[in-house]
Amino acid sequence: MESKFKQLRERAIFLERVFFKGYLAKWLPISVTVGLAAGFTAIIFYEMLKHSTSLLLEGFAGYSPPAPAGEGETAFKFSDNPYLIPLVTSLGGLISGLLVYLFAPEAEGHGTDAAIDAFHNKRGEIRIRVPFIKMIASAVTIGSGGSAGREGPIALTSAGVGSMLGKIFRLSERDKRIILAVGMGAGIGAIFKAPFGGAILAAEILYIRDFEIEVLVPAFIASVISYSVFSSVYGWQPIFRTIYWHPYINIFDLIIYGFLGILCGLIGIVYVKSFYGTKSLFDKMNIPRIFKPAIGGLILGLIGILVPQVLGTGYGWLQKIIDGDFSAFTSIPLLFITVLIFLKIIATSLSIGSGGSGGVFAPALVIGGMIGASTWLFFKSIGVTIDPSPASYVIVGMMSFFGGVGKAPIAVILMVSEMTGSYSLMVPSMLSTAIAYVITGKNTIYVSQVLTRSDSPAHMSEYAIPLLTKIRVKDAMTRDLVTISP
Repeated sequence: MESKFKQLRERAIFLERVFFKGYLAKWLPISVTVGLAAGFTAIIFYEMLKHSTSLLLEGFAGYSPPAPAGEGETAFKFSDNPYLIPLVTSLGGLISGLLVYLFAPEAEGHGTDAAIDAFHNKRGEIRIRVPFIKMIASAVTIGSGGSAGREGPIALTSAGVGSMLGKIFRLSERDKRIILAVGMGAGIGAIFKAPFGGAILAAEILYIRDFEIEVLVPAFIASVISYSVFSSVYGWQPIFRTIYWHPYINIFDLIIYGFLGILCGLIGIVYVKSFYGTKSLFDKMNIPRIFKPAIGGLILGLIGILVPQVLGTGYGWLQKIIDGDFSAFTSIPLLFITVLIFLKIIATSLSIGSGGSGGVFAPALVIGGMIGASTWLFFKSIGVTIDPSPASYVIVGMMSFFGGVGKAPIAVILMVSEMTGSYSLMVPSMLSTAIAYVITGKNTIYVSQVLTRSDSPAHMSEYAIPLLTKIRVKDAMTRDLVTISP
């Protein structure tokens, strides 16, 4: 009996070794290649953003937004002629619209959703031209002052690179989907200097309540490689500097962080509804699609004349409120920042919902950070003794807000911790993010996400579910009928 058990055990060990040897022999070179490609892609896109901002927003409009500490922390300068801002934002929208709708319509919007859609519904394939058009259009949109982030563009671009490599390596359909998600996570992990969070995001962002487990191991390898390539050029310091941390957390603090989570969840629903409501409004406009981003840019620019803080990614302004510097937010910072939260939602909806090209991650972090800052300012104004620095509330707000609207609570906690260089806020961030995640429910900024793996066409054959029970009539029917005369 013992000898038989020993034989079975030895056979299991042998099979395990063969499996892992074959697995690593396959995925190690692929993951390293994806990581290198994503890292260099992130460098190219980052340089395009810098030069585009310098030429358009700073050169033409005369407005120099601040930068966070990890990106040089440049001083800001408001425009001497703010009436040029609408001209620049409209021009950026027009150029972006021409590029996207003439050459790659799937590059419109915030990018990450298109990558998620390609994973679930397009066999992990993205057209070769899409990454290039997405990079240029997004650089122009953000560089001209569009309220958008670089996560969406780099996600779609790196996913497109992964898709290209999948074709080169002649991978199966299943592996093409995996390499696409790996590329997406590697690109995000590089440009945000958050390799751990980027790798987890690659597996988590695809679903509302599930993970793509097969993505994790190759994503860890690729994300570390891409992060190393990017950081070897731009430095290893986190994007945001944090000066003060609360030395301990008590029950009263957790109550306030819970309140912050409720606020992030409720405003998160407003963000999602506003974004897709604006998109629906622009979709119904009976004008050529190439002009719609220009109209969105024009309205954004008019807002930017009075409140330039809504323009661009907003990371520099986020750094200022992390530092507790409210000097650029008028003499009543609580009122100004509260209004700015909703103006940033409107600005992002106009920039991307109109068909412009950019990400929704950066605006969500800025909105969440401002919710945290306004919470801190409110409790301070009524005499409640809390942390003397707003940093912890700003950072937890960043995590909670995107964790709710992006349906990636674990990844965003890790990413923001890496972006700020500290994991000391894990307990309040877990509480606040979980509350925001629950309150937002199925409201997600990524409409291509599906609930679980069993709801994804990528895994339909793995579950004993009749196909017709998963398809709605409106998804299968077509109104574009071909007719001929008798």
